[in-house]
Amino acid sequence: MTLAARNLTVPGRLSDVSVALHRGEVTAILGPNGAGKSTLLSALAGLSPGPVALDDAPLATMPPRERARRIGYLPQAGEVAWNVSVLTLAGLGRLPHDTGPAENASIVDAALTALDLDALAGRPVAQLSGGERARALLARVLAGQPDWVLADEPLAALDLAHQQALLVRLRDLARRGAGVVVVVHDLALAMNHADRVLVLRKGQLVADGPPHAALTKACIAQVWQVRARWHGEPGARALALI
Repeated sequence: MTLAARNLTVPGRLSDVSVALHRGEVTAILGPNGAGKSTLLSALAGLSPGPVALDDAPLATMPPRERARRIGYLPQAGEVAWNVSVLTLAGLGRLPHDTGPAENASIVDAALTALDLDALAGRPVAQLSGGERARALLARVLAGQPDWVLADEPLAALDLAHQQALLVRLRDLARRGAGVVVVVHDLALAMNHADRVLVLRKGQLVADGPPHAALTKACIAQVWQVRARWHGEPGARALALI
């Protein structure tokens, strides 16, 4: 049960990137601005041409409806074309499925509850704060109950409490067998919450492995051009610049 790219190249963005990701894991993609993180995530979602396969089946030949059922994708700047309610927006995640209205409603309600959006269900999207909007868009993804959740900087607009709640939710999804892939900028969050880290620099994959093995002082110095040191115990590590 893998989502894999082999020798993925996007001119000017990615160069010969090969990865095989596994369900049941939280994978974090990191790197400086312009490293190719969003490009890689988009390619893994099947939204750009490339040699990407889901359980050995090429995404390029997979029917769009099946791909939408199996992969939930949250872009960095999610756009909402109509000023619908939070409930309606989350309900769009059920469109690829053939389940009945009652089941759909139950699943959507559960997604809203998981992201602390019950009280906002009837509010139009235009009246949401940035963090509320980000959670509503993620609720749409979760309502689809995909095998894979691919999210580009899902924590960026959230306060600390909602960041923590979302991290717990993503870990729970992985525990239940989903594959979770997130783009993040916070190295400490990746160190403490990811099972695996992919580090990109100038479109190339320069580190791939468990966080403690990938996010070394040498890697941080090479990729981010800063000197840093880790402090604290596993699971509660903090990064200090020196």
